[in-house]
Amino acid sequence: MRILFTGPASAGHLFPMIPTAQALRAAGHDVLFASSKPLDRLREAGFAIVEIGDGRTIREVMEQSSDEEMRYVAPDMSQDQILDRAARGFAMISRPTVDGLLEVAGNWGADLLVYDSFQASAPLVAAKLKIPSVIQNFGVTSGLDMVGRLAANFTEAYETYGVFGPAEPTALNIVPASLGGDAGGLRMRYLPYNGGGTVPAALLRRGDRPRVAVTLGTVLTEMDGVRAIVRLTEAAASVDAEFLLAVGDADLTALGTLPENVRPLPWVPLAELLTTSDALIHHGGSGTLLTALQAGLPQLLLPQGADHFTNADALTATGAALRSASDDVDTALLTRLITDPALREGAARLRAENEALPTPAETVPALEALAAS
Repeated sequence: MRILFTGPASAGHLFPMIPTAQALRAAGHDVLFASSKPLDRLREAGFAIVEIGDGRTIREVMEQSSDEEMRYVAPDMSQDQILDRAARGFAMISRPTVDGLLEVAGNWGADLLVYDSFQASAPLVAAKLKIPSVIQNFGVTSGLDMVGRLAANFTEAYETYGVFGPAEPTALNIVPASLGGDAGGLRMRYLPYNGGGTVPAALLRRGDRPRVAVTLGTVLTEMDGVRAIVRLTEAAASVDAEFLLAVGDADLTALGTLPENVRPLPWVPLAELLTTSDALIHHGGSGTLLTALQAGLPQLLLPQGADHFTNADALTATGAALRSASDDVDTALLTRLITDPALREGAARLRAENEALPTPAETVPALEALAAS
């Protein structure tokens, strides 16, 4: 069978689909990705890619097409307002991809369309070409809800292409039921794909004292720098632990002189870093949260925007995590993160829930059945 994957050109939206695509290819199916620029991170995964869109990146489309201020951190907005704003923005981003995705899906003869919920063109194309479709959810939030929000901002495109509304997809959840997702869909074990990178040999063994990884994902540092961890860095100086800043090549000037127990890292695949870590502090992004869940680690979330607040609500409710405003982080909170046995027990329960779900390979027959339908 021929399985076409598509999503916005963002690691947080594309990376969760890679293990699914790998499993389908390993089962003997043809797999193709269709996405817009930039394609570098997707190209690293080793799949054939067709470029769609008009050559602009997500950020370029947003800056050129919207009167709204480009900002990622949104403490003054409700989660519902954030999702509505995202729907408006990604509808604009998706509009130039409709023609390309229609052409690719039709000419290639796709038997199944697997898409990220923020790719507004995908349910239109699935409906137009009558192709079975699957939403590959990327975290806790509902993909079906986002498809509806996007469609409400995509009415012109549906009218132009003579499509009544979005195709009805099957949701593929990659979170345990205790965390959310879409009821009634498929559930699959989360296996992290973080891209390639060199791992320092010293990080393959545990340190002499607790090791806490700190990351801000792939978008936040570009939009807002490292301001979210200024207070954390100051408080870490008084904690008996090693703090590793996995923030890539972000400018660390705002952090001042780093304490001796805080050190920056080059780009390191997060899943590997967490194998010898004792806890993770992060912004609340879905991929980061789920990578720590798969590793069975306690987490401290410092939600900033996007889906972070929903993620923080869901994860703290399981007893596996703490949350805080960035400016409220203190020594006591950091010490609790690495010493509270209840947090570690909660993280272990979530890891077990994840491991009880079917692997991507074990999910292939269900996807084959959808394609055959």
